[in-house]
Amino acid sequence: MRAYAIGDIHGHLDKLEAAHALIAEDRARCGDTDAPVVHIGDLVDRGPNSPGVIQFLIDGQARGENWVVLKGNHDRMMEMFLRKHPMVDTQLLYDHNWLHPRIGGTETLASYGVDVPDGIRTYQLHPQARAAVPESHRDYLANLLAHYRLGDLYFAHAGIRPGVPLDQQTEDDLCWIRNEFHQSDADHGPLIVHGHTPVDEVTHYGNRLNIDTGAGHGKAISAVVIEGREAWLLTGDGRKEILTQKPY
Repeated sequence: MRAYAIGDIHGHLDKLEAAHALIAEDRARCGDTDAPVVHIGDLVDRGPNSPGVIQFLIDGQARGENWVVLKGNHDRMMEMFLRKHPMVDTQLLYDHNWLHPRIGGTETLASYGVDVPDGIRTYQLHPQARAAVPESHRDYLANLLAHYRLGDLYFAHAGIRPGVPLDQQTEDDLCWIRNEFHQSDADHGPLIVHGHTPVDEVTHYGNRLNIDTGAGHGKAISAVVIEGREAWLLTGDGRKEILTQKPY
């Protein structure tokens, strides 16, 4: 069973399009037109073109591409902020919200044409922000899947909580978890494919595969192909095998 996956995007449409081009080249080489492409989440924030990323994915799925798009913590923060009554994600630090300088919401709103002056309060900005982001984009973020299972693969933006059955995982963990998941060498059943925590290169730990290579910090978006529990990075020169390392 084959699947393709794309790491955290963070508003970089050009890098997303390049990742899809690599997948198209691999499809042509192996003759596979059916394997799904799973986008691991964090479509928005920090990069220059979050609207373009969302519309690219909407358009692709509308024309029948076999694409799966998962919800990342940044997508969740944006969607919660843009609700009729704005909310702050409870997983954030107590003094943070989507507009905190470390998060990237201000860059996303700028890409929709909304300026965020220093010191502006949420109640002052919210009506303008909600009007600038199309309802179709807000609805799209609200309806993203938090996980996707394909045979011996389980995809989630951040990972899973070890020891909890997969059908009992919470969206909080699927979008946000880090240390408990990273430090576990447990056999989770399927291979967990995730992003959320940037690594220098796609890394296979045996029980999980981290495909976030730091697009949110100006680095690359990685595209991989997975067959069984083995994975390869897609490059301009073809596949590069991703060797398994020991878990942390």
